Amino acid sequence: MTESKEDKSKDEPSSVVPLVRSPLRGEPTRRGVLLGAWAAFTAGSVAMLGAWGRFLFPNVLYEPPQEFKAGFPNEYAVDAVDTRYKASHGVWIVRESTGFYVLSTVCTHLGCTPNWLSAEEKFKCPCHGSGFVKTGVNVEGPAPRPLERYKVSLAADGQLLIDKNTKFQEEKGQWALPDAYLPYLG
Repeated sequence: MTESKEDKSKDEPSSVVPLVRSPLRGEPTRRGVLLGAWAAFTAGSVAMLGAWGRFLFPNVLYEPPQEFKAGFPNEYAVDAVDTRYKASHGVWIVRESTGFYVLSTVCTHLGCTPNWLSAEEKFKCPCHGSGFVKTGVNVEGPAPRPLERYKVSLAADGQLLIDKNTKFQEEKGQWALPDAYLPYLG
């Protein structure tokens, strides 16, 4: 049996086109792998730039100065606690009839900020109930020690100069040091 050329051409295609199957779902392709690598590289580069920016511009730049002038002594009422620098500098300025001292607004228990209650003549911490009298001595609650005092002096122009870099603790006997209290009879 001989087959003719015409019969063979009917059964077989003259040019065979190879089958190209499309990838199955979840199967990686070359294009997908390259796009994923490029995305990872871009994300890493952006993260590195963010870290460098954070390094070059730290939060320290936004803190208030540790030494500042707080106005003239005659601007403060006698036997009163002045709260105008509580939020901006974290201090209370107390004027007695004989002078000034500056208290820290940080509770010695866990670091919360007490409030001055003028009707009760005491500082009261809202977190755990510690209470401090006007001098800063702890009288109630879990606070283990009195509030800290900061250095206070007169600047060359006659204003109060407060230096938060120097702290005084009562339990160490430092409240008796000259810079913990500013005598003033003006």
